[in-house]
Amino acid sequence: MKGTSCRNHEENLRRCNCTYEPCHRKGYCCECLHYHRSHGELPACFFPAEIERSYDRSLARFLSLERAKS
Repeated sequence: MKGTSCRNHEENLRRCNCTYEPCHRKGYCCECLHYHRSHGELPACFFPAEIERSYDRSLARFLSLERAKS
């Protein structure tokens, strides 16, 4: 993101499991979280790979996964 700096950007990029291309928020976790929260979603890092690839990042999907763990 132009003009945005993050001292953890490189480390965040290594950890990011987002498969959406081209996402300009990769490595900018604060921006990513803000974007997804404003859409009633959570970022890719909250989901296992098979769910993340479906792009269903909804809160309902996250809660269903958490309930299934119980």
